[in-house]
Amino acid sequence: MKLPDYEAWAIFAAVARRGSFTAAAQELNLSKPTISKAITRLERSLGTVLFHRTSRKISLSTAGRSLLPHARQIAYDGEAAMAAARDTTHLLRGQVRIAAPLSYGISHLAPVIADFMNQYPEIAIDVQLSDARIDLVEEGFDLAVRIAALPDSSLRAIKLRPIERYFVTSPAYIERRGEPDHPSQLGEHDCFIYSNLPTPEVWHLTGLDGKKVSVQPKCRLRTNNGTLELASLIAGHGISNLPDFLCANDVKDGRLVTILDDWHFEPIDLNIVMPPSALRPARVNALIDHLRDNLR
Repeated sequence: MKLPDYEAWAIFAAVARRGSFTAAAQELNLSKPTISKAITRLERSLGTVLFHRTSRKISLSTAGRSLLPHARQIAYDGEAAMAAARDTTHLLRGQVRIAAPLSYGISHLAPVIADFMNQYPEIAIDVQLSDARIDLVEEGFDLAVRIAALPDSSLRAIKLRPIERYFVTSPAYIERRGEPDHPSQLGEHDCFIYSNLPTPEVWHLTGLDGKKVSVQPKCRLRTNNGTLELASLIAGHGISNLPDFLCANDVKDGRLVTILDDWHFEPIDLNIVMPPSALRPARVNALIDHLRDNLR
């Protein structure tokens, strides 16, 4: 039995990521001929072309695009195995890359990361905050914090806690415009739309009795970040639906009030998600454990 050419697979992933043989050679600290020979060797063993080459650029072939996820997984598993071996005999060190939603990252994740850095001074953290959904494997993240109803996927996930969502507005808005009694009336009110919802222009809601309705709110403000909504909500400019970590303090202090309490969006959770491989460096597991203990 002939063993797979793991080195060539990892080199293939690097070339695809960097977009050139030269850039991959610089990243891997190998010569360009070594890179070229590895790709040629892999193409011959597979019996297919992985890249279309011209004098100016390279591009993935159809076969290359279909095989690239396997190459990325092989490269990730190899790097994780090497890191795990180092971590068994050395102080935890190295870098962990994490993605998280912007508002939650600033308000809740930031102090937890700071505490982790106190405990593990040799671990460097790369945190990227964005409400956009990212591909962990393709973009090289070790884990992500996600607030969502997770679809079925190959990613591993740890559910931390449910996230409650509330319809909120200000007392001033209710005094000026009145309070809707039913979601069907939201088309007559000024509403704030969070554009990263699956269907931002149409809200699918469920009542306490299980009855479902779909409504199209009248949009006064549209944004891809919930924190931006708060100032306009408190100023009395409309109605929104926000997660508990964004609006709880303002509701508690009376700046906002909840309405339509019997109606809810699909339940969502706070999750830690990771690439599909069960093999992770010890430093990544250390951060996962820290997040699990402090974000619940």
